[in-house]
Amino acid sequence: MVPPADQQTATHYIDLLRQHQFDPIEKDIDPSIRPPNMHDVLVHMAAEMPPQNPVSVKVIGFNRSIVNGVGSTNVTFEYQYPDRWLMANVAIKKANGVSTIIGLNVNPLPQSLEASHQFTLGGKTAVYYGVLALAALAVIVTFFALVLCVRTRIAKRKWLWIIFILVGFGKFSLNWTTGHWVFMLLSIQLFSASAFSQMYGPWIVSVSFPLGAVCFLVRRKHLIAHSIPPALQQARR
Repeated sequence: MVPPADQQTATHYIDLLRQHQFDPIEKDIDPSIRPPNMHDVLVHMAAEMPPQNPVSVKVIGFNRSIVNGVGSTNVTFEYQYPDRWLMANVAIKKANGVSTIIGLNVNPLPQSLEASHQFTLGGKTAVYYGVLALAALAVIVTFFALVLCVRTRIAKRKWLWIIFILVGFGKFSLNWTTGHWVFMLLSIQLFSASAFSQMYGPWIVSVSFPLGAVCFLVRRKHLIAHSIPPALQQARR
């Protein structure tokens, strides 16, 4: 949720840019980011924004931070016009009761971010399908081992086995929009797989190795044998 005052301030500067009122913007630009050709930069950004009112405006990002007593806010909008989509960003620094602009950007988008980051299976390479298949397999193996563990008689510390089964180790994460991937060896995640997307962000599909589930399935017969009372084992012999 964006505080109304922060959203209003950011919207105000973008409206000034749309209306080609550059003087108030230049006056509030922080000296640390002011280029020599500030006016030309603003004119170029304003040229990206049509003069008519947008069809819709959505807040797609917000961040607030305080470092050494200096606060800053960063608000990002998505603008829809009849013939184009734009992403506009405004960052404000607040220090000693004075607010200055430390970031102002306008970038064209090929389509809405929601459409760009939509989870689809069409047009993907084998890497995408492989990661998705491995994630599904990891979940299946995890739940299969979990059910077996719950129904199996284990002499000691069954709850430790259950926890071990639920956690996957290592993590391979794939950005479903860009194809960028990251591998983290020192990482764990529940159920050995996940898929999530932040609002207006790309889907991230992750898979881990279900080490606990595999160990349990390999050692299950051994655990069952050791759970049988010695007297019963002697009788079977």
